[in-house]
Amino acid sequence: MHEEINLVQDLALIFISAGVITLIFRALKQPLVLGYIVAGFLISPHFDLFPTIIAEENVSEWAEIGVIFLLFALGLEFSFKKLFKVGGPAVITAITEVITMLCIGFFIGYLLGWTTLESIFLGGMLAMSSTTIIIKAFEDLNLRNQKFTTIVFGTLIVEDIVGILMMVMLSTVAISQSVAGGDLIFSIVKLVFFLILCFLIGIYVLPTFFRKFRKAINDETLLVISIGLCFGLVALATHLGFSAALGAFIMGSILAETIEGEHVEHLTKNIKDLFGAVFFVSVGMMVNPEALVQYWLPILILTLATLFGKSFFSSVGVLLSGQPLRVSLQSGFSLAQIGEFAFIIATLGYSLGVMSDFIYPIIVTISVITTFTTPYFIRLANPFHDWLEPKLPPKFKTFLDNYSSGGDFVKNESDWKRLMKYYLTNISIYSILTIAVILFFTYFVCPFISKELTGHIPDWLINLINTLLTIIVMIPFLMGLVTSNRKKKELANKLVADGNKANRRRLVVLFLFRIFLATFFVTTVSFINYKTTSGFVVIISLAIIAFLFLAQKNFRSHWVMEDRFLSNLNQKEEHERQKSPLRSSINSQLPNSDIHFAKIIVSPDSPFIGKRIKELDLRKNYNVNIIKIARGHKEIYLPGGNEFVYPSDHLTAIGTDKQISAFSQIVEIQDLDEPQIKKSELELSSFVVKEDSPILGKSLSQSDFRDSDCLIIEVDRGKEAFINPDLSFIFEEGDLVWIAGEKGKIQLFV
Repeated sequence: MHEEINLVQDLALIFISAGVITLIFRALKQPLVLGYIVAGFLISPHFDLFPTIIAEENVSEWAEIGVIFLLFALGLEFSFKKLFKVGGPAVITAITEVITMLCIGFFIGYLLGWTTLESIFLGGMLAMSSTTIIIKAFEDLNLRNQKFTTIVFGTLIVEDIVGILMMVMLSTVAISQSVAGGDLIFSIVKLVFFLILCFLIGIYVLPTFFRKFRKAINDETLLVISIGLCFGLVALATHLGFSAALGAFIMGSILAETIEGEHVEHLTKNIKDLFGAVFFVSVGMMVNPEALVQYWLPILILTLATLFGKSFFSSVGVLLSGQPLRVSLQSGFSLAQIGEFAFIIATLGYSLGVMSDFIYPIIVTISVITTFTTPYFIRLANPFHDWLEPKLPPKFKTFLDNYSSGGDFVKNESDWKRLMKYYLTNISIYSILTIAVILFFTYFVCPFISKELTGHIPDWLINLINTLLTIIVMIPFLMGLVTSNRKKKELANKLVADGNKANRRRLVVLFLFRIFLATFFVTTVSFINYKTTSGFVVIISLAIIAFLFLAQKNFRSHWVMEDRFLSNLNQKEEHERQKSPLRSSINSQLPNSDIHFAKIIVSPDSPFIGKRIKELDLRKNYNVNIIKIARGHKEIYLPGGNEFVYPSDHLTAIGTDKQISAFSQIVEIQDLDEPQIKKSELELSSFVVKEDSPILGKSLSQSDFRDSDCLIIEVDRGKEAFINPDLSFIFEEGDLVWIAGEKGKIQLFV
């Protein structure tokens, strides 16, 4: 009981201090994350002015739960499908930035005399930019509608998945104490297998579950189910040797693909903020001021490396992807900071015992400094471009212009490339599912059956039962592996019809390879159960494959499963397309153009209020087009010139960064100079009608209550009460009148 009281006292201290400090930081317009870190520093044992934490171990456990919820929320914002939609610029930028900063961090750590593992972890921490800080800076600077922000957000999406991969690799390196070797490769393969398997099963099961029980699930039930799924996958991930953060991230990304994803994100936001606050406060508790004074030189070097290294190499990455110089500099300068992912990686290294105590406060200090500099670096991008561009050689400027213009062309895929994409996806998915079935039966089902039946029936019969059960469950996935759907058949027939013999040979090789894979899986099951190298097993396996191939018309369960999976996978996208058909069309048609759409909310102070669109002449004055007006539950697509603009309308406009920025400044204007209108307060009061009262003997209609904006609620006369009296009611001496209205006007009748 004493320990529980200590925990309550510690939590009270954490939340009270965090609340007070974050109020100060909000007033200073600084990110709340910094407030939490400062609060943790003030209540840590390193600072004696305020009360300190008693049970640090319990706070650490709560902080670990905070990491779980932070990664769960990150997954809800991520979704795996976004990874395939962010485009080339984001992928190239993220890869360029992560690789270069990994190398820079490693070499700086090595030159500072840190150990190899500390240098590797340092590179991982410097490689990750902060989503929270960048979003806050874009909102403060009103840049969310700029074209370059889409590249930045796409880069952050790619960095999220790279960060998860990095955590697994760093954990493996820390445990094995080796950078090279089979353990690292095996961990990466196991991670990819686990990611794909969880995604496939999750997308197949969860959307169907939510659709079937949608009417029975309220907010409370959905919250409980979501957190239960999160902790369940966390437990599974840790059991398989992965981190808890990985399981939380995967479950969040799976739920993000469902229609309920945004709802779950809304329901869990407060819980994430609560436990996230504990985590960031615990980060602040790790800051030792003595270490900051002692290691000021590494802090200075690493801060400069972060600011200028990330700015330069991120800009180079965007430039390499085919974007103009201005967009490249804007994107690169926005990514010049480290944040919450660096804390998580630092916590991982500290918990594994491969990182010294002094590194943690160094990373926190760098994060604090780069957080403050982020808005200034974002503002610096345009002036730096205007200074740099005239100084570039003309030939280099021409090369950049030609190189960036090449990113706007749409390249059509060949039929052979499309067919190979279908086959590779098909083979990868069904192979992973088949391997998962084999592993599940080998380690769980078959041992249980063997244990229960041993001594009752012969061993060869037990092996036969195990083999047949495993193969029966594998049948849908084997059929999906060896057969082709209609789309693949049409492409294959088209390639054969071209008369190219090479295409026919390639198709035959692909067919034989798929048969070989199916045979290999069946043979593997037979070898596992019979533990023999007999040719008999191979013959039986070939016979099973031949039977499946000849009877494929009777085994269509894999097509049903495939249709349901694709339906679930596209369910959210289809739902969003129906809600916003223009959004998806614009994204697909103008991916690399500077022309893009932006949402703008009409301010009540805007001069556009009450005017028709044709009166505004937007094309002439601003070169923008309004393609949609969202007004409450009503959506007006391609509004005509006679459509009015009303306060709080959500306008979807198309234009360039410059055009939309000029337009939004007028539409979203806030008239701060307008004199404030004095607000009157209403109150409920009562008075007694006396002999000198101006309403004595008068009816309600003869009185001036209505003209004075006052309302008679009730009149009490002795034991009788007149509620909402009519206009013919006559006031008498001694009546108790209940009246509602402004205080000053009520006094006229008292």
